[in-house]
Amino acid sequence: MTQQRVAETTRRGMLAGVGLAGLAGPLAGCSGDSASSGSATAASSGGAAAAGGQAAGRGGALTSTGAIPVGGGKIFVSERVVVTQASRGQFKGFSAVCTHMQCIVDQIADGTINCPCHGSKFSITDGHVVAGPAPSPLPAPSLKIQSDQISLA
Repeated sequence: MTQQRVAETTRRGMLAGVGLAGLAGPLAGCSGDSASSGSATAASSGGAAAAGGQAAGRGGALTSTGAIPVGGGKIFVSERVVVTQASRGQFKGFSAVCTHMQCIVDQIADGTINCPCHGSKFSITDGHVVAGPAPSPLPAPSLKIQSDQISLA
């Protein structure tokens, strides 16, 4: 009887583990580690050295101005911020967290910052909602531009 109970527990544990592993894929879709420029997607620096060997985030540069394409932008997943350049020299910062279900946006294309979870789209110019279901615009943290380096203010 004891051996049978051990076998059942192991089987039960295995099935539970398989079920949890099946959740990993859909959950990972809400927090991918990517950055976008224009309509292409590229890997983000995360939070390590971003530009010129400096640490990204507060106090360090996120990127250089030359790395942000005109009419596009770049997503910094670890910092949860998006930097855009809607027109030459006009850099804007936005939260990378969608205002609908708090998924991390994953693409910048055709003048919008796009959320993969439910299709919300936000303007690269001012963060307003272009397509829902997001209920409000992306918050806009202040950026600091010094020389050719962009950091959070």
